[in-house]
Amino acid sequence: MFNLDLPPNTSPEILFSQAPIAEVRLEEQDDFKVLTLARQSYFLAQLSPPSSEISNVEIDQTNNNEATEETGISVNTGLESDPVEETELTNDIAQYLEKNSSIIPMGINLGTRNIIPTTMVRGDEDGRGAVNFDYWLIPFNDVIEALNYRVITLDDGQLELRNFASVVRINPDQLIKDPELGLCFSTGQIRTLLSVPVEFDIAEYALVLTPPWLEERADNRSYLGQRTPISFDGLPKIEGANAILTAIGQELNITGGGNNSTDYRGDLTAVGSLLGGSIYTAIEQNDFGDVNTWQLNELQYLNQNPSADLAIGTQSPFWSLQQGGNYMGITNIQRWGFEAPQTFASLGNGFSANERLRSDRVGRNIIGEAEPGTLVRLVTNQGNFIVGEVLVDSSGIYRFEDVTTSGTSLNGFTGSNSYRVYLYPNGQLTATPEIRDATYSTLPGQLTSGTSALITSIGSTRQIPNNDFIGDFDAVKGGVAYRWGANDSLTLGAGMIYDQTALGSTEMFFQPANIPLRVSASALLGTEKDGGVDYNANVDFEPTGDLRFNFNSDELSQRLNANWNILPGLSLNSSWNSRDEAIAGGISLGRNIGDLFASSSVNVDSNQNVRWNILSRYNNLELNHRANEITSNTEFVYNLSREGMLNSSENSLILNYDTTNSNDQEDDLIRLGWRYRPTGNSADGFAPWTFELGYGIGSQGDGFVASASTAMIPGLYLTTRYQDISLTSEESSFSISLSSNAFIQPQLSIGNSRVERLRSEGGLFLKPYYDKNSNGQRDGDEEIYTEEVDLLFLLNNEPISRFGRYEPDVRGEGVFFRLAPDTYRLDIDPAGSPIGWATAQSSLAVEVIAGSYTPVEVPLIPSYTVAGRVSDTLGKPMSGVRVEAIPVEEGGKRVSSITNQAGIYYLEGLEQGKYNLLVDNLIAQPNPLEINQNSDSMLELNLGFGDSVTSVTSDQ
Repeated sequence: MFNLDLPPNTSPEILFSQAPIAEVRLEEQDDFKVLTLARQSYFLAQLSPPSSEISNVEIDQTNNNEATEETGISVNTGLESDPVEETELTNDIAQYLEKNSSIIPMGINLGTRNIIPTTMVRGDEDGRGAVNFDYWLIPFNDVIEALNYRVITLDDGQLELRNFASVVRINPDQLIKDPELGLCFSTGQIRTLLSVPVEFDIAEYALVLTPPWLEERADNRSYLGQRTPISFDGLPKIEGANAILTAIGQELNITGGGNNSTDYRGDLTAVGSLLGGSIYTAIEQNDFGDVNTWQLNELQYLNQNPSADLAIGTQSPFWSLQQGGNYMGITNIQRWGFEAPQTFASLGNGFSANERLRSDRVGRNIIGEAEPGTLVRLVTNQGNFIVGEVLVDSSGIYRFEDVTTSGTSLNGFTGSNSYRVYLYPNGQLTATPEIRDATYSTLPGQLTSGTSALITSIGSTRQIPNNDFIGDFDAVKGGVAYRWGANDSLTLGAGMIYDQTALGSTEMFFQPANIPLRVSASALLGTEKDGGVDYNANVDFEPTGDLRFNFNSDELSQRLNANWNILPGLSLNSSWNSRDEAIAGGISLGRNIGDLFASSSVNVDSNQNVRWNILSRYNNLELNHRANEITSNTEFVYNLSREGMLNSSENSLILNYDTTNSNDQEDDLIRLGWRYRPTGNSADGFAPWTFELGYGIGSQGDGFVASASTAMIPGLYLTTRYQDISLTSEESSFSISLSSNAFIQPQLSIGNSRVERLRSEGGLFLKPYYDKNSNGQRDGDEEIYTEEVDLLFLLNNEPISRFGRYEPDVRGEGVFFRLAPDTYRLDIDPAGSPIGWATAQSSLAVEVIAGSYTPVEVPLIPSYTVAGRVSDTLGKPMSGVRVEAIPVEEGGKRVSSITNQAGIYYLEGLEQGKYNLLVDNLIAQPNPLEINQNSDSMLELNLGFGDSVTSVTSDQ
C-alpha cells in the first residue's frame, strides 16, 4: 500500500471517461463502502478534480481483475499483459456515485432527428443540464441502433462495429455492466471509443449524437479528416499474378469504294503482367492478310509504384527534342517525399515521364480575417466535403494549414483544386453563412518544400523502314534530371542530356501563396537552333476571379490572352500572336431563359478572319453552328423522343449543311437524315447500337449516306458506313471497323473494348459462389452469385460501387472491377449475402498489379441463426448480457450477441459444428449446441440456468 496525495476538488469523472480504466467495483467493508479501481498505473495522475475535497487515496497494488455482483459496474480493457493496479478511493466518492446514479427515461437523437423515442439511461440532471455527464450510462443496443452499426465478433473476441461511414473495433470487456440496464457505454466511451460527440439536450430531454459523418442542414457533406485508416493487420493476402497474359485485342479497318481498291488494315494488341508490372505490345498490320507487312509499333514493360517507376521499351523521352514515338530505352524515376498522381485521366494511357514527376498533392495555407467568435469551415467546391473548421479567436485570423490542392484519384479522395470558406457568425451553424472563394490551383510539376525527384534514361531512336518488323536503331542517347521543391512556392530543376550533342536542361515552377501568379518555364541549352536555346515559358496572372491574363512564349512565337467575365454568362476575350502579328477580340454569351438555352461566341482578328460557335436548345429543337475562315458546319436537330436534357435516348431528324473553301475551290453539301440511339450503354460504355440514314445534295452531286454501329456483344464493337456523296468527292465509299478483345486471364471471356488501359491499370475479378459442401473449392455444380455484388463487397471501407470512378462489370463468370495498382482491403459484408448463406472469410488484403485482374474466389457457405430469450434462475429476462457461441473445435468462428431489454438475443452467421454457449462467461443451459446439414437455417433456443430453461427448438 502507498498513499497518493490529490489536490482539492478531485472528481471520479475519470472512472468512465478514460479508456485505460480496467475495473470499477463497490465493496462492503465493515461500516462503509469502498470503491475499487483496477487501472494502468501510468494513468493514475490523470484523476480529474472533484467537487469534494479528497487529499489521501490509498492504492493497493495487488492485481484483481474480477468484478463483484454488488455493484454490477465493471470496466475491463482486456489488456491482460499490462500491469494493473487497484485503487481504493474513500467513502466520500462511493457515496457520491450512489447519490448521483438514477435511472432516467429519455430519447436518443441523431442530430435533430429522433431515432429512439424512449430509452432508460443512468445519470442525473439538475433542471438546467446534465450533472457529471461523462459517466452517464446508455444501453449498448440503443447506441448500436442509433448509429446504425452492424456488430461482428472477431476471432480474438473483439467486436467490430461497422456502418457506412466508419469501422471501429472495441474490446467488449471495456464496456460497463449495469445491474438494471445491462451492458452499457458511458458517454465518455462514446466520445473516446466511437469518436462520436454526445450531448444532453434538456429542452428535448434527449441524448444528442452528432457523428462526423452526419448530414448537417441537408448539405450532404462528409468530413475528409474523419476517414477510417485502412488496416491490413492479420489479414490473409492474395497476391497478383507475376507472369501472365491477360488479354488480346484485334482491330480491323476495311475501306474502299469507287475506283479505289479495298484496303485491310489492323492493329493487334496484347497486355499482361510480369514481375509486378505490366507488359504491353502493339503491332501495326499495314496489310492484314500479309504478315510480312506487319511492324512492331510498341513494346513496353512498366512498373509504377508510389516511390519509383521503371519503364523499359517504347516511350516518349522526358526531354522535348525527340520527335515521334520511336524512342526505345530504359527510364527510371525516383521520388522522395511525394507520390505521383493517379487520376482517371492519367491511368490507362501508358507511361508519361512528365506526369510521374508531378506530385499528387501540394499543401497550401489558406488564411483570412473574420470577426472573433466566427466559426469558419473550409469546404470543397465539388462534393461539399468539409476539410476542417476553426473558431476565430481575438486575433481575428483564421488559418487552415497544409491544405491539399489536387484532384480525386482512383484510390479515394485526396484533395481539391477549388475550395470555399463558410463563415458562421457567433459560431451558430443555424445562421446563414458568408461564403468566400478560396481557390488554389497547382502548377504541373510543382513540388512541396523538401521533396524531390530524379529521372534517368538511356536508349536509342528506332527507324522503321517498310516491311521491317523491328526496325533499325540510331546512336545511343539519354539524360538525367533532378527536380527539387526549394519551398512551397518555388520548384527548380536541372539536368544533362545527350541527343546527338550535349545539352543542358533547366526548369522552374513558381506560384507564390498570396499572389494570384503562376509561372513555369523550361529550356534546353546548346541546341542547333538560333540562339542555341529551345524553351517554353508560361505566365498566368488572375488579379480577380473574373479577370485572367496568360502569356506563353517559345522559340516559334509569343502569345498573349486575356479573359474578362463581365457578368454571369457574359465574357470578353482578346489575344495576340507574334507569328502572324494578328490581334483578335471576341465575346461569349451563355444564358438559360425558361426552356431556352443558348451559348455563343464570336472572334474577329486583324486579318479579317471571323470564327463563330453557336449552341442552342429549345425543348426538342437543337442548333449547332461552327465556322472559321476555311470551313463551316450547321446542324439542326429535332429530337422526336427527348423527354428531358438527361435522357440519353435519341430519335431525331437532322438537317446538316457543310461548306469548305480551300485551294481556291468552294464546295458545299446539304443532308437530311434520321438518327436513332436507344437509352443506356453497354458494359463497355458505348451505346448498344446506333443507326443513321440520310440523303445529300451538294456541289459534287447527290446520293445516300448511311451508318450503323453496335456494342451489343461485350468486348466487340462494330461500326459501318456507306456514302454515295461527300463534301469533296462524288465517288462512293464504305468503311467497316471491327474491334474485339478477349481476356485470357482470369479465364477466356470477351472483355472491355479498351484492354490497352490495363498497361497502367489493374483490377479485381471477384467470384462469389455457393459453396454447398463447405469445402472451400468451387465444384462443377456450384453457381456464381452476382445479384447483389454492390452490397456484398466493401473496398477500403467503402461500398465497391462508390469506390473510385468505375462501376463493377458484372458478367456470368464473375465481377470485373478496374483499379489503380495498389494493395486494397476487401471486406465481404454479410448484409449483401443471399439469405441463409455467409462467407467464411470476412476480410482480405488483395494486391492489384497493372496489366491483370487479380482473381478472388469468395465461397458462400450455409449460414444459421440461433435466437431466443435469456432468463435468470428465477425465469426473469436478462437484458444487456452477452451471449457467446464458442466452437468446440479449434479454427471455428465465435459469434456473440447482446440481449435487448426483453432478454432476446440473435446469434447470426453460425456455421455447422458444435458450440459451447456462454452468458457473461458463464455456461448456459442447454449446452452444447450442435448444428448440422439437417438443421433449419433459423433455430429458436431459450437460454437460462438450471430450471430457468423454458423451451428449446433446434436440431440437436
